[in-house]
Amino acid sequence: MRRLFLALFLAFVATTPVTSFAAGIVKVPAGNRNAEQPPIPGASVRRTKAGKTTFDLKYDKVRELLSSDRELMGKIRSTASAYGIDPIHMVGAIVGEHTYNVDAYDTLQSYYVKAASYTGNNFRFAYKGEDVADFIARPEFSDCAAKKDSYYQWSCREEVWEARFRGHTVDGKKYPDNRFSATFFQPFYAGQTFGLGQINPLTALMLTDMVSAKSGYPRLDETDAAGVYQAIMKPDISLAFMAAAIRKSIDDYRTIAGMDISDNPGLTSTLFNVGNTLQRAKALAARNNGTSTPVWPEENYYGWLINDRLSELKALL
Repeated sequence: MRRLFLALFLAFVATTPVTSFAAGIVKVPAGNRNAEQPPIPGASVRRTKAGKTTFDLKYDKVRELLSSDRELMGKIRSTASAYGIDPIHMVGAIVGEHTYNVDAYDTLQSYYVKAASYTGNNFRFAYKGEDVADFIARPEFSDCAAKKDSYYQWSCREEVWEARFRGHTVDGKKYPDNRFSATFFQPFYAGQTFGLGQINPLTALMLTDMVSAKSGYPRLDETDAAGVYQAIMKPDISLAFMAAAIRKSIDDYRTIAGMDISDNPGLTSTLFNVGNTLQRAKALAARNNGTSTPVWPEENYYGWLINDRLSELKALL
């Protein structure tokens, strides 16, 4: 449980007096809580150096893609509207991902070409020969099967993984001390998020009910790994999943932690980067239980950049 608790917080926290906190939903202040950018992970630094580039150059490249492609910006606006969010949240997540995690392609068409390359691939979501569909059929996951929405069903499975399987030996099989998504949902190599929206396969499975209902795309299934990857790599569908993830993060923090983060793109970008917003909102709510002065959620290095460059990014819209 100690490991799970530590994993649930979205960086450090800071306190600021707010007299209305006990009365209901409070709006998280705009801007960054940290005066200086939090440390950038070594993996991101090494990946950027290996590409013989810099974070500033990657930032400029993705900003240029957004500023020069009216079709893409139109898709971002319309998708954001469908999910009831400000498009700056999507711009922030795209900029953050392509600044710290991957390098942007020069054109939107390049993302469509890359997505097409996954057509017909034969791979599956599994760990050492055990398909994830068989794994989640274990009795430990029986309570999760009763949950109807894919978001809560897969969130439940992720919690069971953390509590019962991660780093443990079960029925004679040793499971790694690693995230559920890294263990079962990365058939090629670790750290996999692909496409314009850089969506993780497990995140896509969590959000498939919402995306199907709001955008009309077919529901994804854990037994069709190729279908999942094709969906998250196609820009139009990827944007829908990105918007759904941001929508969920805002809703989770409002309904569970009592905080409105809808005017702080640095926080939504942070949550898009770190994931597990349901669990993080629960942890923050527990931290604030019975207090009249809230512990605010903080941006990480990724979200800090978005808030720091917010006026520049809003100009793209």
